[in-house]
Amino acid sequence: MTDQLTPELATEPLPGPSLDDIRAARERVAHVVSVTPLEHSSYLSGLLGSPTWFKAESLQKTGSYKIRGAYNRLARLSEEERARGVVAASAGNHAQGVALAARELGIHATIFMPIGVALPKLQATRGYGADVVLHGHVVDETLHAAAEFAERTGAVLIPPFDHPDVVAGQGTIALEILDQLPDVANVIVPIGGGGLASGIASAFAQLAPTLGRQVRVVGVQAANAAPYPVSLEAGEIIAVATAPTIADGIAVARPGALNFEIIRRAVDGVVTVEDDETAKALVMLLERAKLVVEPAGAVGVAAVLSDKIQVEGPTVIVLSGANIDPMVMERVISRGLAASARYLKVNIPLPDRPGQLARIAEIIADANANVVEVLHTRHGSGLQISEVQIEIHMETRGAEHAELVLDHLRAAGYEPRLDA
Repeated sequence: MTDQLTPELATEPLPGPSLDDIRAARERVAHVVSVTPLEHSSYLSGLLGSPTWFKAESLQKTGSYKIRGAYNRLARLSEEERARGVVAASAGNHAQGVALAARELGIHATIFMPIGVALPKLQATRGYGADVVLHGHVVDETLHAAAEFAERTGAVLIPPFDHPDVVAGQGTIALEILDQLPDVANVIVPIGGGGLASGIASAFAQLAPTLGRQVRVVGVQAANAAPYPVSLEAGEIIAVATAPTIADGIAVARPGALNFEIIRRAVDGVVTVEDDETAKALVMLLERAKLVVEPAGAVGVAAVLSDKIQVEGPTVIVLSGANIDPMVMERVISRGLAASARYLKVNIPLPDRPGQLARIAEIIADANANVVEVLHTRHGSGLQISEVQIEIHMETRGAEHAELVLDHLRAAGYEPRLDA
């Protein structure tokens, strides 16, 4: 595992919520939050060599764990604060958590969301009764607008991760995991700003004396938005420039201050995964576990599939959310199939004469691949006047089968060129 840390679990208490705070949060949110199932994965158990489960927060109300921290924070507001209303900024999951919590507690909520936010997340947030304001093209701009709104109107700003009440709410997941799997040895958690990982790690660290052992917690970030590895290495919070990532739910440029301190001391390591690895994980979850998970929620599975985390003993991977736009899902599945060499796209230059396409199709069929799309052009770069080019999209059964198809084409005298 890369980016290894040594947890500092000695005598000094961790900052943030106490174990009693986390237990109280569990009681507080119990009538709103579902106890999500622990689903055993035979496939990953065989891959890791250790029994492995999914903590399916993807099946939580609002489709994400965020309702836990949001409700715990809102429930602790004073009557005067509730009367002022609340405001939050989010690309989706925190927005829905705050909106539902506010509705349940009778508090008016205003949610700032970035322009271009996924339609299902926008509709769901409005459906929970919140006023939605679309502002900014990146979350940082949206957060700034929400902070200005709070200052101008007096509404209470509800942070997505950097608050003790939010951390305590997310830490309730650790208590559930222990109830469901008392001998758990490892928990793998997605990290954005760090609310989920810090809550879970804090709970397990504080429970260690009672359990007589430490539960190992490992965090996973998207490689294109990964401030934790560099911040942990430097020993201080460092903001990073982020790049687009399919795991937009954890695309955060800067760790939360409280979250960083907890993670620095209580998390055993943080690794990163590429978008292609996350896409492959989503396909695996659909096919093997029959679970719909958003990219940010699947990064833990991606880290395991790409051999970036090694474990011993019972292991739980937290699937943090399921709020994925169907249009995005279609693209991600295609990306995941391509990354798994199960969707092959090749360009083949051919003599411009009848029968060539039929011959190509026959060769592919003989190799037991399935053609799903064919594009034909005489205007490709580098083509001779007497040549055409075809682009063929086909389904294969994996890397070995894809190479077999290419070998069949080459043996017949063709020169297939792979196209990503």
